[in-house]
Amino acid sequence: MSDFLASSWVQDLAVNLAASLVLFGGGFLIGKWRGRRQRLGRNLEQYDFCPFVVDAQGFPQFSLELFERGVNHLLDNVDAQAAGQMIIIGEQNGVRYQLKPDALATYERFHQRYHGKQLLQDSSDYLENYRRIVRLFGNTFRGMGIEILLHDLVNPSRSITCIAGGEVTGRSEGMGTTQLVMDLKRRRLLNQDKLNYGLEIGSRRFNCTTVPIVREPYGIVGAICMNIDTNYVRDHVLVSPEATQEFFRSYCATDMRLDENILSRPEYDKAVAGKRHWRDERGPELLPGV
Repeated sequence: MSDFLASSWVQDLAVNLAASLVLFGGGFLIGKWRGRRQRLGRNLEQYDFCPFVVDAQGFPQFSLELFERGVNHLLDNVDAQAAGQMIIIGEQNGVRYQLKPDALATYERFHQRYHGKQLLQDSSDYLENYRRIVRLFGNTFRGMGIEILLHDLVNPSRSITCIAGGEVTGRSEGMGTTQLVMDLKRRRLLNQDKLNYGLEIGSRRFNCTTVPIVREPYGIVGAICMNIDTNYVRDHVLVSPEATQEFFRSYCATDMRLDENILSRPEYDKAVAGKRHWRDERGPELLPGV
């Protein structure tokens, strides 16, 4: 009898232990899943308070009402990914200047809870390599009426964080932009590039290209722009032989010489044989030294 009781006790213990392990393991896995979901979160577009409404032309417009609703929801329901996107969108659209005092105080709590200051700093750090690109390309074209600049579109009121090449538009670092964010969003929806477009501002004429900088999951956070002063070329460079020579001296000037090959093998062989430029179409029999 005692052996039976001992055996039953051991079996009950084993069953209870197994059940506890199953419950513990299940709880652990569920906790990990919930924690992972909380860390990863959802995209803002999955919520009904995504702060954009579509206008009559089918383009998104920022909605302050939906933005406030989203801030309140994300204060009560944690979602770091959606909150980060909300902060980026809010700063892009200048909500600090639009919210009433009570709503602004709520946004400040929201901004602090989701580490908005660090998020904006991370966005600025993300653009650092683009600043280097702007500086190097801008200095390549210095003095030629070509301006290259970087917009930090998370801070539209002071969006220009780097500008190089020349004072073509009279702008400087720290100046802002107006509708560039929304314009780039519209063009993404239309699958359009802002490539080699013309601007006429009074008597000024420009050829421009704007390249959006996309950082997932936050969307468009910056843009590189190149502006060419076409009137400078037409009215100053081309009308004077001296100005034309000076322009092309700048065009051909270099700061250093390196022993590198950037040509394909066929182009390299033609260059060694005497081909002088990419439109030099003389046959091998006419090239010097062949």
